[in-house]
Amino acid sequence: MYSLDAIDTQASRIPGERLKRISMAFAVLTFVLIGWSSAAWSQSRESATETRPSVWAGGGLSGYTVQYGERKMWGATAFVDADSAYHIGIEGEGHWLEYHQTANVHLETYMIGPRFHVTVGRFQPFVKGTIGFGNFNFPYNYAYGRYLVIGAGGGVDYSLSHRWRVRVADVQYQDWPQFTFGAMNNVGISSGIQYRIF
Repeated sequence: MYSLDAIDTQASRIPGERLKRISMAFAVLTFVLIGWSSAAWSQSRESATETRPSVWAGGGLSGYTVQYGERKMWGATAFVDADSAYHIGIEGEGHWLEYHQTANVHLETYMIGPRFHVTVGRFQPFVKGTIGFGNFNFPYNYAYGRYLVIGAGGGVDYSLSHRWRVRVADVQYQDWPQFTFGAMNNVGISSGIQYRIF
């Protein structure tokens, strides 16, 4: 059994080799997104409103397969997209997986990172890379830990109007490299609706 002190101590360790690989992956992702943006810009015809910077906020539901005990959990999600006029932006997101719990195991993640999108008619496919932290509640409230979380994913939004979009699907892979019992990987999908603030 692990005590809370053991979990907190282990969660605070930073494995050097793994972080080097993660940093390299983020650098490659950024260069790919920047390189792809010029090609995508020439292929899509956009309206005047789509060529201006914008901020969207939204929420919905998420369903995840959590590697710890192979649990299937679901919960709420919230996200904010800040997009530039050149298809590249930033997404911040939170997931609260509180439902379908067994033994009171639940978790939440808070992440941010670059996002790249193109517009094809009313559809807007996107890819993203995120980094942040996750809170994990162990069985029967035995302990609670906070861990580094790295994510990669993509999906598609569908425009209903100038102000409203549906997030049809947002698929995300999460790596918890410092998890107490060894690296943990979770996979999930989210859907929801979003509103353009400006």
